[in-house]
Amino acid sequence: MMSETNTRTAHLYPPGPDEPYSPTQDLLSWMNNYFKRYGNIYKASVYGSSVYMISAPEYAEHVLRKNWQNYKKGMAIKRIAWLLGNGLMVSEGEFWKRQRRMIQPAFRHDAIGALSHVITAANLALLERWKEAAREKKSVNATRDISRMVAESVLMAIFGVDYEHVRPHFSILTDESARNLQFAEEFRSLGKIVSRVAAERRKKNIKSTDMLGMLMEARDRDSGQIMPDRQLVNETMTLIVAGHETTASTLNWVWYLLSQHPEVEEKLWRELDNVHASELPDLNDLRRFAYTRHILDEALRLYPPGWLMTRRALKDDHLGDYFVPAGTEIYISTYHIQRHPELWEAADCFCPDRFGPDFSQERHPPTMLPFSVGPRNCIGEIFARLEMQIHLMMIAKQLRLGYDEKKPPELDAAVNLRSKYDFVMIPEIRASGNGYETHQREQRLEGSTFNSVS
Repeated sequence: MMSETNTRTAHLYPPGPDEPYSPTQDLLSWMNNYFKRYGNIYKASVYGSSVYMISAPEYAEHVLRKNWQNYKKGMAIKRIAWLLGNGLMVSEGEFWKRQRRMIQPAFRHDAIGALSHVITAANLALLERWKEAAREKKSVNATRDISRMVAESVLMAIFGVDYEHVRPHFSILTDESARNLQFAEEFRSLGKIVSRVAAERRKKNIKSTDMLGMLMEARDRDSGQIMPDRQLVNETMTLIVAGHETTASTLNWVWYLLSQHPEVEEKLWRELDNVHASELPDLNDLRRFAYTRHILDEALRLYPPGWLMTRRALKDDHLGDYFVPAGTEIYISTYHIQRHPELWEAADCFCPDRFGPDFSQERHPPTMLPFSVGPRNCIGEIFARLEMQIHLMMIAKQLRLGYDEKKPPELDAAVNLRSKYDFVMIPEIRASGNGYETHQREQRLEGSTFNSVS
């Protein structure tokens, strides 16, 4: 039998820096430096814990899919747990499985498709505001306006007829950009609004088909019990947070990227000019508009909202040849996997065509994981994609947004990957059916397929 000493020496650990990460440093920039130095896996000390930083799809697949039951949510989830309670994003084990089953019906294809009109209404209001600004030759704060539109869509989908009563209380989502302790305390206190709405519906015996109504009617498969009020609040608050910031951030980046790439914009217009002005898209129709989807996928690739996922090993394991002791924190860098130079041609460049059939490549499946993969993938992916595609189709068919700031945008890599500063843009009305005829860019790159985002 191998001695304990020999067993330890037989374990292979990843290389990594001797100096620990300092909380005063930008974590994404810090990870960029060591990714260039050590590659797909390295060991570091972060917030006093031993962490394996991984940026290879095969390692991500092992942790998130193949051996997912050995990995629970990492230390970073504690901040979210304080904000959202033990909701679907935070919970573990059998409790998580039970909750996921109860919540799943609210995200079935037919249930999501029925919400198209809610998303359309929010975007019609935004379109009219931006068209009025275009006529008056005024700029718009695209970041703020998109955030408010997405918040409206999410709150209407969740609360239905109670939206007008609820909306003012949740303005903190869009009025406060910081995501600090003060924000967490104020947002957490809004759980009482959810409880109040649910109690009023029960008192009046109101059965609603909105998301809150579906959660109130959900029954545990085994016991037949409904969710306790506290858990109903936790899950509803989770849906609000998860449904708002990730979608808003992605659309914010979409408009920045389009403003910098007129050749992509024109190709999008050619696709959207096949849509009749009175034809509003729904869930069953969206797959026809492939290039619109490619643009969204490319934005999600370059700027994944969930840029970093964390897990913690429950038992000893291996990632490739490397030993993973129980208790090790695993940081899965979605950002680096999706920009990995060995996985993507011109990895830092904006090219929606890379998702088309002419550029199809054999890649390991989790080279794209903006919504995670495996059993704990994002339950709201279909809803998020519906929101994003309806928005892009409705707005881009009639408007373009110009952005002439020469300095590259800075990243705010907190819980979600956001732009550090708002994008203030100039809306201009398109000439319908013929692309954008009144705006030409002298620096347009003829015949270029890949264009840098920086």
